[in-house]
Amino acid sequence: MRSSVENRNAKGGAVSWRAVSRLVFAAVLVTPLLAACGNGGFRPLYGSTSLGGAAADARLAKVSVSTIPGRVGQQIRNELIFQATGGGGEVQNPEFKLDVAIRESVTSTLVLIDGDSSGQVYSIEAKFQLVRISDKSVVLSGTSYGRASFERNKSIFSNVRAREDAENRAAKVVGEDLKSRLSAHLAGA
Repeated sequence: MRSSVENRNAKGGAVSWRAVSRLVFAAVLVTPLLAACGNGGFRPLYGSTSLGGAAADARLAKVSVSTIPGRVGQQIRNELIFQATGGGGEVQNPEFKLDVAIRESVTSTLVLIDGDSSGQVYSIEAKFQLVRISDKSVVLSGTSYGRASFERNKSIFSNVRAREDAENRAAKVVGEDLKSRLSAHLAGA
């Protein structure tokens, strides 16, 4: 005999009040989030403007990236240009200019007993400013960071190649972070 706490569902199984209370609790948690989405509190970053999104790719394509000195700086610049234009080259008629200054460092890790390092971490600190070209005002500034570790070997060639690979990975992280931050800012502009 079933207790009064359980009822039968459509498939004939028992539905407990515990399951019902979990569903009610979940609805109470989700309802404010859904209400905020309807009031413009949350917008999809890469959605269409008809859905309340920002068409971030189109706005990002109006950002000209200034030259960044050095091999790693060029990697970051290429990453940003590729993400903004899809590989279409320089931006035509830009509305914004992105200035980036990088600082690179290498930190030794895994120091052996004889003092040699068997591992290192390559770090990039990229300070950036997004400048509106029409009035030369800074609309966004900040710092992005990228880090990548690499191991050192006895071969000089493998050490050089491992460091270049770490530089490329860290540059990609910085480029993706800058793209996300710029897209988020331009979505609200």
